[in-house]
Amino acid sequence: MSQQDGDGYKPVLRTSKIWSPEVIEDIQLKAQLGRYRMQGFSTHRRVPTFDDLTFVPCGLSRVALEGYRERCETRTVLGTRFARKPIELKLPITISGMSYGALSKTAKTALGTAATRLGISTTTGDGGMLWEERQASHLMVYQVLPSRYGFNPDHLKMADAIEIVIGQGAKPGTGGVLLGSKVSEVIANQRTLPPGVDQRSPVRHPDFIGPDDLQIKIEELREATDWEKPIYVKLGASRVADDIKLAVKAKCDVIVLDGLEGATGASPDVLLDHTGIPTMSAVCEAVRALDDMKVLGEVQLIVSGGIKNGVDAAKALALGADAVSIGTAALIALNCNAPLYIEDYHKLGVEPGSCHHCHTGRCPVGVTTQDPELESRLKLDEAADRVFNFVQSMAMELQMFARACGKSNVHHLEAEDLRALTLEASIITGIPLAGTETALTPDAIADRVIKALDQRARKHPNGKARH
Repeated sequence: MSQQDGDGYKPVLRTSKIWSPEVIEDIQLKAQLGRYRMQGFSTHRRVPTFDDLTFVPCGLSRVALEGYRERCETRTVLGTRFARKPIELKLPITISGMSYGALSKTAKTALGTAATRLGISTTTGDGGMLWEERQASHLMVYQVLPSRYGFNPDHLKMADAIEIVIGQGAKPGTGGVLLGSKVSEVIANQRTLPPGVDQRSPVRHPDFIGPDDLQIKIEELREATDWEKPIYVKLGASRVADDIKLAVKAKCDVIVLDGLEGATGASPDVLLDHTGIPTMSAVCEAVRALDDMKVLGEVQLIVSGGIKNGVDAAKALALGADAVSIGTAALIALNCNAPLYIEDYHKLGVEPGSCHHCHTGRCPVGVTTQDPELESRLKLDEAADRVFNFVQSMAMELQMFARACGKSNVHHLEAEDLRALTLEASIITGIPLAGTETALTPDAIADRVIKALDQRARKHPNGKARH
């Protein structure tokens, strides 16, 4: 504790690095609740991200493209392995699966409207197809989930691609959650559930458990859709290499890989911070696995989880992804966390910009709610315009980096165009640390340390410096 207090002495208040105010608050709240905490949104952790990489554009050794007069192609084709009708996107960007239930009808329809104008696809989510979204979306991916909530074979045939969901980045190895506050009469009817009761989705598919069963399921879906639709497999990033190889063996067309930074409408908060691996790490492991299976480029890779702008998209493509998928960024573009209806944020105990209460159904801006009054605050046309503008900005940023690196196609971006800004990022990606010419692997680092110690020993025998 302290010494004898002198005149004017003030004790220094120190905060424990283990028992921080946040940890203490968490324990005390759980002591009241008797259960884990629930929240929406994504992890609060700092993890290695695309921000730890930088592009090294053209100088004398490369020739850049002029942005105002030289074209940079963004066209992206998904599902070329077996499907008779692959999906063609104008941009290598998709809208990820978010359910009608987690999101309001207006939010889902606005996303579909914007995606059609952009020439990209949307994805359904747990709970089946919302008809208004299907009408608004030129290209739609229909998810097949363990819950089978809202599953309809006719809707399956109306889709442009099928996505079998094995897991998601926010909470791999666990099922979805929709709390009773969001299970309105309409949602309950669509999912054949009692209204107002928490919905806990199973984690295991009833039709298959392992990869051999998955192959049978994929063949069944191909037959049901006359081999027209690309079959995606969505994985939460965990045991990436093994999962990717098994999905390839099961004969999927596209893999959707969702990293730790992926968000959700509702989850135990401990899962968000303590399961899965970061998106940047996952894409590198996935590309190596696809290369091992000799299907790199044949099986397309879509990367999601914390993609927040065209910069992230460009870096994901440079590391080997064929496209990226956005969820949270699209919701923020709709107006999620916008500084509107401040009193309603305060009722939730948060401020605009830090709201993560999607699970409550009390979204102040009408994005993640089933309350008609709150939903009315989200104006469909204006919301669709904002999403359109945001994704357009992503495309411009993506093309800007490609041109700066001398590439006339965004898919020509490559790891050679990048340098790592941290040792951690260099080790994960195999990309040279800025200022060096070779990647630093753990073995290489160990060799350097040993050589440095040897050199020091030779220069300073017996611990005494030579003069």
